[in-house]
Amino acid sequence: MARAFIALGSNLNHPRTQVLRGLETLARLPQTELVARSRLYRSAPWGVREQPDFVNAAAELQTTLEPRELLDALLVIERNTGRERNGRRWGPRVLDLDLLLYGNHVLHEPGLTLPHPHLHERAFVLLPLNDLAPDLDVPGRGLVRELLARVDADDCVAMD
Repeated sequence: MARAFIALGSNLNHPRTQVLRGLETLARLPQTELVARSRLYRSAPWGVREQPDFVNAAAELQTTLEPRELLDALLVIERNTGRERNGRRWGPRVLDLDLLLYGNHVLHEPGLTLPHPHLHERAFVLLPLNDLAPDLDVPGRGLVRELLARVDADDCVAMD
């Protein structure tokens, strides 16, 4: 079993509901157990600023799926919610699922980079991840709690 962390985000079609449904769907993945989930956070948009605020969370999984299999399963979940990956980055979305970490794996494959290449820059990822594993070492970056201390988290507010 591998320990994997997933970031969830939504800012369309009742974002809180979308994130909670996303968590429920992660819990039903084959060969996978949802171990823990973070609090929900409301955050200002990142990248493209003219869009609704996001609801974000993180999930900790134990899985026997390989990294690519897990990523493919996440993409299916996104598509099933109506997410279209059209090449436009950082825009509004019904549900976004990002594979942040998979054990201590460091991968650079087409369409899959582990750890997630922007994890260390984003308070809306680090705050929920800190709820789950503040002492987790992000390969090549440092501990989650230390990474969180280096980013501006003023635009992220816990919702529950």
